Amino acid sequence: MPDGQTHSTTGIPMPAPDPGILARRQRIVDGLSALLPGEQVIASEDERRAYETDAFTAYRQLPLAVVLPQTTEEVAAVLKFLNAERVPVIPRGAGTSLSGGALPQADAVVVGLAKMNRVLALDFKDRTARVQAGITNLGISGAVAHEGFFYAPDPSSQLACTIAGNIAMNSGGAHCLKYGVTTNNILGVRLVTLEGDILDIGGDALDAPGLDLLGIVIGSEGQFGIVTEAVVRILRAAEGARPMLVGFAAPEDAGRCVAEIIGSGIIPVAIEYMDHLAIEITEGFAHAGYPLDAAAMLIIEVEGSEEEIDRLLERISAIARQCGARTLKVSTSEAESAAIWKGRKSAFGATGRIADYICMDGTIPTGKLPMVLTRMGEIVRGYGLRVANVFHAGDGNLHPLVLYNVNDAGEREKAEACGFDILRLCVEAGGCLTGEHGVGIEKRDLMREQFDETELAQQIRLKLAFDPHWLLNPAKVFPLDLRPAGDLPAAA
Repeated sequence: MPDGQTHSTTGIPMPAPDPGILARRQRIVDGLSALLPGEQVIASEDERRAYETDAFTAYRQLPLAVVLPQTTEEVAAVLKFLNAERVPVIPRGAGTSLSGGALPQADAVVVGLAKMNRVLALDFKDRTARVQAGITNLGISGAVAHEGFFYAPDPSSQLACTIAGNIAMNSGGAHCLKYGVTTNNILGVRLVTLEGDILDIGGDALDAPGLDLLGIVIGSEGQFGIVTEAVVRILRAAEGARPMLVGFAAPEDAGRCVAEIIGSGIIPVAIEYMDHLAIEITEGFAHAGYPLDAAAMLIIEVEGSEEEIDRLLERISAIARQCGARTLKVSTSEAESAAIWKGRKSAFGATGRIADYICMDGTIPTGKLPMVLTRMGEIVRGYGLRVANVFHAGDGNLHPLVLYNVNDAGEREKAEACGFDILRLCVEAGGCLTGEHGVGIEKRDLMREQFDETELAQQIRLKLAFDPHWLLNPAKVFPLDLRPAGDLPAAA
């Protein structure tokens, strides 16, 4: 989008360029270049183009500039300078956000952590690792695998997504049913404030004394500062693990099976759900051996000794049959297990090969899953659209992919409205707007569906305590009409 237009997503007018604005922009770039060497400052239009969007690709905007610091001290220097210049800051991990959490503004500088990807310390005795926040989930697991350890949170993008982004959105993954989401696996963080102060929050122990500021930072979507380092829990890998596929004639049967498994007291490592369209799309890409005649399918994985695995799978199979399962297939080899998970992990990418989609991220009580699946189908059919459902059923974290044609403005609007109705359904069912993707720009106008004005005002007061000039990831999370008037950032 050329300068001088109003950004359709942020709603903030961008002034037409004039010599004064161009001079200010050059001064900011020069100031950043004085703080960081060479290629760590990206200013040319072609190079900035790689940062104009994240995985929520419906919207794009070139930032003023991009910086790629390598140390916490460099991040501190950059933030102190940008705060003095009243320049908005967009924190960015790997750009895998599905909610527009890393979408820039034309007057903002993107602070990317891609170069901060080192393991700083390993402590196998206390089962912790200190890492820079630009490292990937799989990067941590790879660094500790030789001692039989792993890092538990495993979003589908775990090959690319960073700890920084995971902390911002409180990400989870298929195995969060047993091991928890990011907040359950982070012990401490190093946070840089907008003023350039470096704060250590939490620590190396399971529970740090004092106020639970760690609980505020995790899931804050870059509203309070930039996390540059983290102390994460590493866990001893289980003796063994084995998934099974369970196919059903009706989605409601699969939803009831999930509720019955959890209600029985069994806690598998993962329970993943896929509907017929998702099965078809994914099987055509991954050839994982999924049941193409099923209306819905569950991937259920348990772990432990061979005897424990056999016993748990027998109990789960019995529950599944009682719920009307038509297909029961237990993995018999590591190759089969890898194929099953390859299919699930590649579901989003496989869907993107055949259609554009909006991925919702509502969370519901597992007991409401049958009802929500029925109502969701009615909502999507009412809009004349298709949906591919693939999600973490074990903890009620839904990921319906609403398919549409991005080149058809009318269809895109229908897809967004359909997605909003699905999220409203999640809240009505006793759930929430997001389980792990965050609010970003995607859900900010739905915040009033979940919070009243008093609750939103309290959240904004907390943000202003860290960010009085509303410079950190502005135009995200909160409805735009709640932005405080007065000392807002000057346009660059």
